[in-house]
Amino acid sequence: MDDNPKLYNTTRRQLLAGMGAVGLASAGAGLGTTAYFSDTESFEGNTLQAGTLDLKLDYKSTYIGGAGRIDHIRENYPEAEELGDGQYLLGQAPSPADMQEWEDLVTGEQFDFCSPEADQYLVNGDEIPIFTLDDVKPGDYGEVTVSLHICDNPAYVRMLGELVSESENGQTEPEMDAEGEDTDDVSELADAIEVRVWYDEDCDNVYEPTGTGQQQELEVALVSDTSGSMSQEIGDLKAAANDFVDNLSSPDEATAVSFSDGASVDQELTTNYQAVKNAINQYTANGGTDMDDGIAEAEDELLNGTNATPGASKVMILLSDGSPSNATAATDAADDAKNAGIRIFTIALGAGADASFLENNIASSPDDAFVAPNAADLDTVYSEIAQIVLAGEQLIAEGSLREVLAELEAMPVLDGDRSEEGMQCFPGNTTQCVGFEWELPWETGNEVQSDSVSFNFGFEAEQCRHNDEPFVTETETETPTDTQTPA
Repeated sequence: MDDNPKLYNTTRRQLLAGMGAVGLASAGAGLGTTAYFSDTESFEGNTLQAGTLDLKLDYKSTYIGGAGRIDHIRENYPEAEELGDGQYLLGQAPSPADMQEWEDLVTGEQFDFCSPEADQYLVNGDEIPIFTLDDVKPGDYGEVTVSLHICDNPAYVRMLGELVSESENGQTEPEMDAEGEDTDDVSELADAIEVRVWYDEDCDNVYEPTGTGQQQELEVALVSDTSGSMSQEIGDLKAAANDFVDNLSSPDEATAVSFSDGASVDQELTTNYQAVKNAINQYTANGGTDMDDGIAEAEDELLNGTNATPGASKVMILLSDGSPSNATAATDAADDAKNAGIRIFTIALGAGADASFLENNIASSPDDAFVAPNAADLDTVYSEIAQIVLAGEQLIAEGSLREVLAELEAMPVLDGDRSEEGMQCFPGNTTQCVGFEWELPWETGNEVQSDSVSFNFGFEAEQCRHNDEPFVTETETETPTDTQTPA
């Protein structure tokens, strides 16, 4: 990539994901996607211009319409997959059909979406509508999870929104009665639909404001490897774990568990955070790596400890710099804890850690598996986990469809690192998911019968380097003509 700042405009990239109409009583319009990548591609008639910044896209959309909708879905979406409980997978990029497999793919580190081999999993030049719905009823809702893959260079990213059209589509007698015989032919649907857009950190399209999917208090077990190989890293472990505990606030509880030859609960669940830090600060390194015992002790404390709270969000953060003494036993212990509703994060410390085992056998998902190449990286890793567990997923916009689209039209740059102050670039070769959820509330009345609305939302990326004012349109200033007569 050329460092010449004059290339600023050639790196500007756009990707538009168009989303169309939802309505009532046979109202409907299409939803589609458009994108500007850094090569020349097209779908739905749009031309994509080459540049030096590559922004790629895939997505999944689902619709939840309750019982009695299966015939309607099958008629309009013969390829739709019934997921159960009235939920249907309507459309997706050519990524794996299984939802969990897709989540693992886009959040894992083992697959490079910026490689040529990734094109099979991306929206790449074909006409692929997200969904087209009609006869939507109060109580129905749907969602789209967009997975953005920012390739090559760091980029600023912003989200775009546009209300394309809306229509009353005539008025039924119940609708006129509900509106007091309002005949201004203005659709109320954009004001009735409620929308939420957020940074979907684990790409599951579930907004998790506490990071754990529950609104109850948090109970977290810090499970630390104190085997003999940790002798050089034990000080950094203590410092980073102490910093994590400092982020907690009542009523959240923490427990300290260590494992080497066997395991022990060094401090039971408590809101006395200093007591937790005191227990961690007593750690010394010796013995083996009985990881299964550490997981089992932590599970028992989270579920059955004296201060354990039924219904609380249960989280385990396990750190190790090696391989377990008994891999099968550790896997079984982790499976038991996860089946009991405990979310397990793992930290693989140093080159000697079995990062693959921790990711595939212990962590709740690949997105919950972290790597600290050196002990000095532990503080950063614990901070990242704290962002997920404590701060949770952050909203981008929320309100009526009309309000959200208006906000997106004036949307500032998205934040590429929510754990840092200020607006950050998204790193190169990274993936970020964004959730977009809509709902027509149960209490919506007849005033929206037959109404329809069509809208677009999308993303735009620009390079970070040589770009002090991202997304500011440059305008040429005409040079005045000198009309003076030489003396």
